[in-house]
Amino acid sequence: MPETQASDRHSHNPLVRYFRLLGPGLVTGASDDDPSGITTYAVAGAALGFGMLWTAPATLPLMAAVQLSCARIGLVTGRGLAGAIRGHYPRAFLYSACLLLLIANVFNIAADLAGMADATRMLTGVPSLLSIPVFGAGILLATVYLNYARFAQYLKWLTAVLLAYVLAAFLAKPNWRQVAVASFTPSLVWDTTYITTLVGVLGTTISPYLFFWQASHEVEQEKAQGRRTLAQRRGATAHELADARLDVFTGMFFSNVAMFFIMLATAATLHPAGRTEIETARQAAEALRPLAGDLAYGLFALGIIGTGLLAVPVLAGSASFAVAEVFGWRSGLDLSPRRGRRFYLVFAGAVVAGMLLDLAGTNPMRMLFLCAVLNGLLAPPLLLLVMLVGRNRAIMGEHANGPWLSALGWTATAVMSLAAVAFFVTEW
Repeated sequence: MPETQASDRHSHNPLVRYFRLLGPGLVTGASDDDPSGITTYAVAGAALGFGMLWTAPATLPLMAAVQLSCARIGLVTGRGLAGAIRGHYPRAFLYSACLLLLIANVFNIAADLAGMADATRMLTGVPSLLSIPVFGAGILLATVYLNYARFAQYLKWLTAVLLAYVLAAFLAKPNWRQVAVASFTPSLVWDTTYITTLVGVLGTTISPYLFFWQASHEVEQEKAQGRRTLAQRRGATAHELADARLDVFTGMFFSNVAMFFIMLATAATLHPAGRTEIETARQAAEALRPLAGDLAYGLFALGIIGTGLLAVPVLAGSASFAVAEVFGWRSGLDLSPRRGRRFYLVFAGAVVAGMLLDLAGTNPMRMLFLCAVLNGLLAPPLLLLVMLVGRNRAIMGEHANGPWLSALGWTATAVMSLAAVAFFVTEW
């Protein structure tokens, strides 16, 4: 890292230093609350009331451990997750992981674009067949032609609109004693609706694309700081690992605060009114009425569109990084279209495939929720790979995951696996 950059990053003013070090972890946490996440949390609150509030504090240490493992992999190896796997595990592991990621990401892109189009139609009446290509093309052009540092700065703040759910939840005046009890007392119910919703909540919180994006985004940030070669990026200092820990925890904390209040807002407004099934964007927007009144629809649409603009590049980018690392291609958001044409072709292919899936005409709200469930079912094998790489001393050296990080990461893997098994059992 150049000396001036290092001194800026490690300012003596702790508040200045804190905000300057925020980057990949904050972006990853913010992108976790994408249209699929907002919809899934809204469905959980509307259908089950306060019954799933406990998942927000319960998943925070688990997702933070997983994402910190991924961040450390990127910092220590100088490669993304797929690149770290490539040199140390059978190719079948790598190809399977990449295939699972592509399946999950294409469906997630389709769901997010559909949600953005549905929100746009709610406000303007513009049909989805027109707005989906516009959103897709705009995201492609912005990602390919914007400078990476500027792109990352935009990504940091796009989801500030989610704070509206915090205010809406307070204005709905829930019974805070019941909220406190529900937040720290898991209430497991063995039925299809509860288990499916739980898998969806877990899947949109601990999502496969975030694993790959976190590691690759750390590498991208190092490239932006002048470490262009693998030799320059390999290894990590104690300061860098500490910064990553604070960055990741900040991002995951922000993500789960938004998650908690989205569920609380719908639990306190829609559930008591008997609106337990959300089928349209207008129904989901009603949760913001205590704050915005008749402007609730506009605020909800802004949140869906803003988080979609954040999440779709992350989804397509994580797929591009993974495929590029599998085949040893150049990769990076700072590459010119000519030098990174294969990387950007995968990016474009993922977005276009998502757009084509939207032609099936599935209900956008239903699609967003089912996408979260799919992520929950595909996450366990990818979590297994993350934990294996994080503990592998041949890859991580002295920076292999310690006991606490390993315990939390394996707990996340077990929880996601048990939820997936419960889903199949209740469905059958």
